[in-house]
Amino acid sequence: MSIMEAKTIKAGGVTSAQGFQAAGVACGIKPRGEKDLALIVSDVPAEVAATFTTNLVKAAPVKVSMRHARNGRIRGVVINSGCANACTGVAGIADAKEMVERVAKKMKTKPREWLVCSTGRIGKRLPMAEVRKGIEKAAAKLGPDNGSEAAKAIMTTDTRRKEFAMRFKVDGRKVTIGGMAKGAGMIHPNMATMLCFITTDACIDKGALRVCVEDAVEHSFNRISVDGDTSTNDTVIVLANGLSGSNLLKSYHPQFGLFKKTLTHVMRKLARMIVEDGEGITRVVDVVVKGAANAQEAKLAALAVAKSELVKTSWAGGDPNWGRIVAALGYSGARVREEMIEIYYDGLLAVVNGQPSKTPLAKLRKLTRKPIFTITIHLHSGMGEYSILTTDLTEEYVRINQGE
Repeated sequence: MSIMEAKTIKAGGVTSAQGFQAAGVACGIKPRGEKDLALIVSDVPAEVAATFTTNLVKAAPVKVSMRHARNGRIRGVVINSGCANACTGVAGIADAKEMVERVAKKMKTKPREWLVCSTGRIGKRLPMAEVRKGIEKAAAKLGPDNGSEAAKAIMTTDTRRKEFAMRFKVDGRKVTIGGMAKGAGMIHPNMATMLCFITTDACIDKGALRVCVEDAVEHSFNRISVDGDTSTNDTVIVLANGLSGSNLLKSYHPQFGLFKKTLTHVMRKLARMIVEDGEGITRVVDVVVKGAANAQEAKLAALAVAKSELVKTSWAGGDPNWGRIVAALGYSGARVREEMIEIYYDGLLAVVNGQPSKTPLAKLRKLTRKPIFTITIHLHSGMGEYSILTTDLTEEYVRINQGE
């Protein structure tokens, strides 16, 4: 089924689906009084599927959420920004557990029905006195129209909220998928300092939901890179509460494919918003590799280009320095024959047979000074393809990340 059957919801977000409420408040974690604690709540227990960072150093909330996500249905998520609660030892685990215990008590549910996420600076303990007050405050402000407040509360170095939602029909019933995300730095495949929360009122089998989420993440959040770093707190959570009233979606349902495509589209939209809001960036670049020996080698080639600091800084200067791209391909681990390489900038041939094309440098320079462009690399070694969305690397990025 075509994604054209799904329609974008204007100003949609994490509470667009039936039976979801949210809140976003300021509780004092951030020093300047910005919103820093959010709640997402389903009116009924929801099926959950989630993916977490592959970093071996995992933040305390990730460890708690991984355990709870395996236990069964979930009622919601409590999220704080301004402190990652990572590298905080057993005390950090206790703080993450207290967050879910307090919200569970407030909502008259069980602690295992809650997930917890944190984002911010690594190595600092949460100011739990403020967090406790924030949970009380957020619980009192829960509502179906407060999705944008929650999206604001999870931001760190983000410059804008990231929200998106779509609606389609299953068995004649309206089904909605909506979500919010945060992230601007420490962004690289296998996720990074990014959090994403997706809600849907679809009635879907837990196993089928897991399959959809894993595939959607692979084609969205695992296809973006800002700076090549993978964080300790990455999390994508999808909650499905079934309140649309549609029949149960399983892999053999006629509209299962539409659900899967729509979920992927929502995640890709949110992932692109993260890249476009990358710390200090001035260019967003689609790197597309074709003709690799296989899909894995196409991925190696694309990642090498997307992660190369020399390539990314040349883009920051608007310099079509394709020699740096060729060099990155050479050390990528993919099978590369120099004399077979072709490189295109927005469809304009820059390199043919591993050597400069006849395209004037001025035309290529004009393209690489655009805020958004595509680089297509053809290796002519097979049928493997892979694409990744990345950015340039600027002096502003260094300024933002050089510390206090």
